[in-house]
Amino acid sequence: MAKNNQIVPSTWGIRYTFQSLIALLVASVLIAAIYVTEERGRWLQDLFSSKNYGNCNYFSGRWLYDNHSSPEYDGRRCSYMSDQFACEKFGRTDMSYLNWKWQPDQCDLPRFNATALLENLRNKRLVYVGDSLNRNLWISMLCMVEWSIPPEFKSFYRNGSKFTFEATEYNATIEFDWAPLLVESNSDNPINHLLPDRFVRIQAIEKHARLWSDADILVFDSYLWWPRSKMKALWGEFDSPEGIYKEVQMPRCYEMALQTWSNWLEIHVNRSRTRVFWVSMSPTHELGEEWGKQKGQNCYGEKEPIFEEGYWGSRSDPEMMRIVEAALNRLRNIGFDIQMLNITQLAEYRKDGHPSIYRKFWHRPTEEQLSDPANYSDCTHWCLPGVPDTWNQILYARILHL
Repeated sequence: MAKNNQIVPSTWGIRYTFQSLIALLVASVLIAAIYVTEERGRWLQDLFSSKNYGNCNYFSGRWLYDNHSSPEYDGRRCSYMSDQFACEKFGRTDMSYLNWKWQPDQCDLPRFNATALLENLRNKRLVYVGDSLNRNLWISMLCMVEWSIPPEFKSFYRNGSKFTFEATEYNATIEFDWAPLLVESNSDNPINHLLPDRFVRIQAIEKHARLWSDADILVFDSYLWWPRSKMKALWGEFDSPEGIYKEVQMPRCYEMALQTWSNWLEIHVNRSRTRVFWVSMSPTHELGEEWGKQKGQNCYGEKEPIFEEGYWGSRSDPEMMRIVEAALNRLRNIGFDIQMLNITQLAEYRKDGHPSIYRKFWHRPTEEQLSDPANYSDCTHWCLPGVPDTWNQILYARILHL
């Protein structure tokens, strides 16, 4: 019995030790599983939030001040900078507008990589089409990529309304076609287009569109030249006695022009090859009373964004945006890879980003204007570097499917 009493505790001890080891092993497995699950969860969270940019709404967010970051390029050293956008060159000393970074609500914008973009554009044409706001955007892109290309491997030339930057090492071009109303108009000269009376050939687009047909990526905009109560439309040839002119109410005229544009794309563009983007209306900041300034003031002297969430200026017309969206939906329904770069809301906040008086003006300001700078400020275009760089950063993400 005494022997048995000695054996039983020993057996029980072995059994207890074995069970403890099993319990410890199970606990370790559970802890490891929890750790792996948590790590996998963090990885998935990174993947689907901050890194999987394709699932992110880049256009919903806020501007954050970041004085530790710097612009993608030095505007004073950009070979292709336009004096229309060169704010620092023309005397702007408050440079804090360069430190505001766009932060989407649910992810981060990918860092722009000029080499990655150019590799994606190898043997391709990226073509911006539209008015001076798209030229603003195009020049931004040239400034963002040119530093990565040795001088001997890049060139620049103009042919009529088309301006071409070529990265010869990549056999890639980044082009701009001046077509402010998309369809043909009496304002199609890229230099001399500020005419007292404006009219369009509402069903004619081939003059411009022949330059787009074999593009791989098309980036369109057309809004700035449209807001008016009526537009003169021409059926027939310019300077032909048989031409018929008619004043068409806005926005019906805009809708007709977009119909001509979408019909041309449907017939002439290879929808399995060409990607199409539409840049939504770029807002102006000419009515300072809309964000709390006195009546008659505008963007002149502004040094920070508007912080009112959802701020929307009266010069941005939602009805015109709906007309664009309807045209894009028609094209999507027939298989086009077409996206809207809906930059309007994020740009609405940036009353501080315009050149105001810090640019070259085509006509010298009068003494009266010089005595009150606000009355000739440019509150339509954007300083470079500046807000359009963010638009191109979003375009970059879309082109690379980030």
